[in-house]
Parts: sequence; structure tokens; C-alpha cells
Amino acid sequence: MIFNPETAAQVAENLLQIKAIKLNNAKPFVWASGLHSPIYCDNRISLSYPKIRTFIRQEFVKAINEHFGTVDAIVGVATAGIPQGALVAQEMGLPFAYVRSSAKSHGMTNKIEGVLSSGQRVVVVEDLVSTGKSSLNAVDALNSINVEVKGMVSIFTYGLKVATENFEKANCKLVTLSSYEHLIKKAVDGSFISEDDRLSLMEWSEDPQAWSKKHE
Repeated sequence: MIFNPETAAQVAENLLQIKAIKLNNAKPFVWASGLHSPIYCDNRISLSYPKIRTFIRQEFVKAINEHFGTVDAIVGVATAGIPQGALVAQEMGLPFAYVRSSAKSHGMTNKIEGVLSSGQRVVVVEDLVSTGKSSLNAVDALNSINVEVKGMVSIFTYGLKVATENFEKANCKLVTLSSYEHLIKKAVDGSFISEDDRLSLMEWSEDPQAWSKKHE
């Protein structure tokens, strides 16, 4: 679910301008999964730009207030969701915790860092949603300690069908500041890509696996 169309357009434009999102059909990027993709997103770059960082933080707060109401704490997803979540928690005057991708192998062997109590209402902050698998692993960890996850907010989503299905299956509401659809429109309008590029990029979003095999 897109929080606000105007916000989505502005966030997409910001990410393109600071090259947090890169588009390249000719030389696809290889994701950690091995998938070849014409897009690479690193929203951590936004933290280096105070005005953009502030805008994202403020829009996150607006989205949380509008879609989730009263919450008791904010939780970030390691690693890129940690600084974004901490900024949101500070803005809202709420406690902050974060979820590791896996439990520590030493010390207290924690997977969740910070103080959370059973029954607390939380919103999870993520920087990027692709398939949703790692994001929902964090939700599972929170559910295991009886925390009430009201939903998740993210800066950007690729809008892949598999992610939609995964969030529906997990019964977790996802609200994003921007999306692939808004990004492509801004990329065309701003002459970041050509019309031919747009067609290939849309083909990828419809079937990433098939697109990847064609460009290996």
C-alpha cells in the first residue's frame, strides 16, 4: 500500500538524484540471491543527505500515525532499517529496538536487541522490500515474544507479486513511501532512462526470474 502518491513521487525522485537507486539494463546487477536485475537499491545513501533523511523520517511518522494509530515502540530490521527506525523512534518519542537477521553466536545470543514487553504494539521499519522474506522473518521473531506487530513501513518496494503474497499470508500490513511503479515514471520524466529501457524494466517487474535468465 502506497502511503501518499505525492510522497511516492518525491521519494522516487530523491532516490534517483542521489543515486541510491541505479538502473542499468545493459549491465544487470546481481543480487545476493543470484538473481540478475536491472535495478539496484541502497537506501542507506539517503542518510548522508540531511534534507532527504529528514523528509523520509517525517513521512514515516505521518504514515505510522495515519495507518497504525497508537504504538508503543518502533522496531528496525537489521541492518539498513536500524538507522531509519531509530530516527523515527526519536521523532515520535518512542522506545526503539531492532531485529537481527540471525541470533548472535556469542554473549546473550539475542536476535532482538532492545527492551520489548509482551503485548506491546509495535511498527516495524524497513528500508527496502523485495520478496519480503527477510522483513517477515523479523515479524516472526517479534511474534514469538508475543509483541503485537501492527504492521510495517518501508522506504521503497519493488512491488513484486511474491512480496504481496508473502505479506498477505503473514497477515502483515505493509505501507511504503514509494514503489517501483512511481520510480519508473520519475525515471522516464527525468530522462534517467529511455522508453526502451522502461519497457525492459517493466518486463523485469512482471517476471524477475524469466528476465534474469535472459540476461545471465
